[in-house]
Amino acid sequence: MRELKEMLSRWNMMSAADQDDAESAADTFESSFYAFMDAVREWTDGLDPRPAAVEDLLELPLITEIVEQLPAPLLLNFETEAELIIERQFRIDEDKYD
Repeated sequence: MRELKEMLSRWNMMSAADQDDAESAADTFESSFYAFMDAVREWTDGLDPRPAAVEDLLELPLITEIVEQLPAPLLLNFETEAELIIERQFRIDEDKYD
């Protein structure tokens, strides 16, 4: 998944950013995280049958593979977004993580 690779790349860049570049790197990472989650949402919405619970989604082979690649600090954010996907809810820009 291209979006996953991009997001992980941005995560690494943000982690290595110095003080002067930290804010810009964080903004770029955040944008890539939500682009990645949009791709996960699109993929999930195309499943037949569509998972009815977060647990069902997290047990799918592709999602398991994704979770194994995520840095530990991103797991909770991913699971929170996965809940919204299952509930067919969308996060308002102001509600995104800062």
